[in-house]
Amino acid sequence: MKVAELRQKSGQDLKSLLQEKLVKLAGLRFDLAGGKTKNLKEIRQIKLDIARIKTLQKETKEQSPAALTKDEARLTEKN
Repeated sequence: MKVAELRQKSGQDLKSLLQEKLVKLAGLRFDLAGGKTKNLKEIRQIKLDIARIKTLQKETKEQSPAALTKDEARLTEKN
């Protein structure tokens, strides 16, 4: 999945997509260990998608002022 496609999704959609990818990755790892699959490329692609989703979640969290922790809010008030 491309980053441009992911940026169009809402935070809740990203969260549910992340859960789906994590479940699929766990299933593929289980199948790999059991010898049912040899498709390593799909595992790699899912891991990349997970990393992209987590990066976008972090970016949106950093941009929103409501995401500041108590310490960060206190520091910004002093300045």
